[in-house]
Formats: sequence, structure tokens, C-alpha cells
Amino acid sequence: MSVDTAGATRHGAEVAEEARRRRTFAVISHPDAGKSTLTEALALHSSAITSAGAVHGKGDRKGVTSDWMEMEQDRGISITSAALRIDYEGRVLNLLDTPGHADFSEDTYRVLSAVDCAVMLLDSAKGLEPQTLKLFDVCRARRMPVITFVNKWDRPGREPLELLDEIEQRIGLRPTPLNWPVGIAGDFRGLIDRDTGEYTKMTRTPGGATKAIEETVDADRAAELEGEAWEQAQEELELLEALGADFDSESFLAGKSSPVLFGAALTNFGVGRLLEAVVGLAPAPAAKDDVNERPRPVEAPFSGQVFKMQANMDKNHRDRMAFVRVSSGRFDRGMVLTHAATGRPFATKYTQAVFGADRSTIDTAFPGDVIALVNAQALKVGDTLYDGPKVEFPPIPSFAPEHFVVARAVDAGKYKQFQKGIAQLDAEGVVQVLTSDVRGEQAPVLAAVGPLQFDVVKHRMEQEFRSPVEVSPLEYSVARRTDEESAPTLHGLSGAEVLRRRSDGELLVLVHNKWRLRVIERDHPSLFMEPLLAGGVVEDE
Repeated sequence: MSVDTAGATRHGAEVAEEARRRRTFAVISHPDAGKSTLTEALALHSSAITSAGAVHGKGDRKGVTSDWMEMEQDRGISITSAALRIDYEGRVLNLLDTPGHADFSEDTYRVLSAVDCAVMLLDSAKGLEPQTLKLFDVCRARRMPVITFVNKWDRPGREPLELLDEIEQRIGLRPTPLNWPVGIAGDFRGLIDRDTGEYTKMTRTPGGATKAIEETVDADRAAELEGEAWEQAQEELELLEALGADFDSESFLAGKSSPVLFGAALTNFGVGRLLEAVVGLAPAPAAKDDVNERPRPVEAPFSGQVFKMQANMDKNHRDRMAFVRVSSGRFDRGMVLTHAATGRPFATKYTQAVFGADRSTIDTAFPGDVIALVNAQALKVGDTLYDGPKVEFPPIPSFAPEHFVVARAVDAGKYKQFQKGIAQLDAEGVVQVLTSDVRGEQAPVLAAVGPLQFDVVKHRMEQEFRSPVEVSPLEYSVARRTDEESAPTLHGLSGAEVLRRRSDGELLVLVHNKWRLRVIERDHPSLFMEPLLAGGVVEDE
């Protein structure tokens, strides 16, 4: 064996071993289910932080670390995605926190392309909610394993068996509880581990900002302490046994069943067990298919894909950061990679790990890791970077916008800042920017999944680019892809307008509503109007 071959073998073995240590996952939920609070609680249990925050910080309890943007802190919602790296018991966990609000769901869709597993967070009182269902559909389309965490068990809610039944009946996912609560929702006493039968009694810490005090209690003592609550839990466990609701790794990894855990993120009950489940059950990074559907092994030379762009995370430097999921190989800071879209070299002198607004330099990374490349002016969402033989991964799709406005600079003297800001927000995927010869570059159309995205545009244009904008709604609610041949006819029809999407050059026809669309399709069957993607699946007709 030659020296080069031996070195490559050692390199491949190192990369494979490091990949096995990684778990890359996202938390998905409906707004207000407690997602950012859970993210913070997981970081607390891994000792990444010493005091957990809450979305609405009260008293001595601070706001969550992952919600770093001023607008997030003001409104108590997550707008951006946050990439949190956590070292826990010999494993490296890459937790991608995402916006829960439906108006920012496209950002969540992009993040789901960069993870290997999802934690589906349910509110104990509300169960499966619309946004959770929408995001689960994306996971199902990608056959992604899902771990379910029933949150807020410290507050009044529904019966646990009722929640399990809802999961199975509404989304066809077979629930397999790993633990079981003692005490109804709102009277949370502790958790029984179904595998060991061990009972962990929990005591809340002041404000819930530190780890909950846990005490392991034997069955006899538990029965004495908890009385009827213990007896009810035992009866429910017997029913689960009779139903065969036991964890099965094969069906979990195939996306057919979901291990279920109970807890309360705000008070840090049951969060440690969820962390153990992610480490023990979630899959490690595996080979990813390239654009030609050829799998790229994790041991292959470095490759990675940009799944998110974010500008101005550091107000002092006005930088632009590209978040890259490492797909294969070892990354070393300073590597000169190739940008697949242009074939040009891309230097990686400044590479960081990001924890909310906090940063640290990262020197090496392996498959499953998320690295943030600073000053990434040449990159956009979906781009592939690689070392060695060329590889390119399938693009990350844009989704069907439903809201449209015309944007104009309030101060005509700040047109350059206006253009720069709009281009930046387009590159980040905050909105889709559409233009036409008729409207001109000074009045682009902004397209979004939800109207709150336009509030983000106005806030950032004023605060970051010093160019306040005014937006005027357009009476369109449907977008379809079209082509050069059909565009002139479509553009001349009442209730329709054709514009070009700046990010990829696609022609889109905007239509007032679905009824008008059906009339156009009936009267002009030869015109090309293709549905866009919505939620990871083809948009419903």
C-alpha cells in the first residue's frame, strides 16, 4: 500500500468515526408550543449554557440565547434560524432551531434539508396544530425520522392516551412512548421510564432557569408518595403493553413510528431524557445523493451545501454569513474550496460556530456539522462547495408565495442603499424579489409565504441599510411558473401579471386568485402554468 493510499485510508476512517459521533436535528412545532424554550433547555442540560432563558423573559430569567435579533426579542417570536453546536457525552449535537411562526416557514423548510432527524414538539393542551402538521408533511416527504416531545405537562392539558391516539389517527405515525407521566397535565409529579421501570420524581427549581432536581424512587416508595396518580399511570402502562406500543428502531428510521417523551421545557422536566433519546436513537450522517442521484459517501473529500444566508449578525462589521451543512469529508479552516455554481475558488479563512448571537472560530468540521462562512458574498442558498472531484447537490427549492407587495425607497436619495438591501434580503431568502421591464428596478415586487416577512423587510431596511421602505399590497394570491412562449399572452390577460424572479431567473405569473386562475386555464389550455412547491410537496390545485 502506497503512502498516499494509506493516508487516504486513515483520513477516511477518521471522517467515518467523526460522522458516527454526530447527530444533526431540528425542532419543529406550531408557534407558542415552546420550541425556543426547549432549545434553551437542551443547551442547559448539555452544559452549553448555565442558565436557561424563556422567550418572554420574566424576573431574573433572561431571554433565549437563540433569539438574538432585536425584532425577535421585542415580539417574543423566532424569526431567524439558529445553529447551536452542543457537545454531550462524547457526541456532537448540531441543533438547528427554526422559526415556529407560519409566516417564516420557508426558512424552516430550508433548515429541514440540512438535518437527519426532527423533534416534533406538541403542546399538551393543543396536540397537533396546523403548522406542526405542515412541517411534519415535509419530514414525511423526506422520510425523516421524528421524535415526539409532548411539552407543557406542568400546565393543564389533555389525556396522554388521547394525544397518542391523535398522532396515529391524524398523521399515521405510530407512537411508541419511551416514558410516561405520573400525574395529569398540570399536576406533573415525575416520569416512569418504560424500558427500566424506573421512576424519576422531579422538583422544580426557582424560575425553572436551572436543571430540575431529580430523584430516583423505587416502585413501593413511588406508590406511597403518588397514590392514585401512580395507580393510574400503571394502568395506562399496562394498556400500552397490551397494544404493543414499544419502540422499534427500523420503523422509526423509516419514518413510520415515533418515540414519544413527556416533559416541560420551561421548568426543565424531562429534557435530559429527550437529549438521551436524540443521542441514542437519531441517525448519524449518511451518504447524500448529488444532482445525478449518486450517493456521496461521508468519507469522500469535503463537500457541503449552503442552506441559509444571514447578514449583519455582527452590527460592528455588517457581514454576510453562509450556513453550510457538511455532507462529506473533513473541513479545515483555510481550505480553498470550489464553488460548484461558478467553478471559482472560495477561500475559508474566517469560519465560525454560531450559538445564537455568540460566535467562536471553528478550525475543523465533519459530516453533520454546521459551519458559518463569514463574508460569503458570492454564495446563495442551495450552493454547493467541494474539494477534490466535482460534486453538486440538488438545489433547495423556493416555495409558493401567497402575499405580494411593491417596495419603494422612502428617500429617493438613498436608492443605492435600497438596492443593496433588497438584493441582500433576496439572497438570504427573507423574501423573493420579482421584477419586470414595466415596473423597473426602483419598484420591485416582494413575494412572501406570510405577511410578517414584510415587517422583517421594513425593519431591516431601516435599521441595517438606513433606507426606510414603503410597501403597497398587490391583489395577487397565486403564483405559477411559466415560460418565455406563454409569458406575453399571460401578461396581457386581466387579473394576471408576469415577472421574473431575480434569484434564479424563473418567470412567474401572478394571478388574483384561484378562481381567476381556473378561468385562464380553461380559456387558454395551451399556456404553460406549472404549480410551485408548497411545504415540500406540489401545491394543491
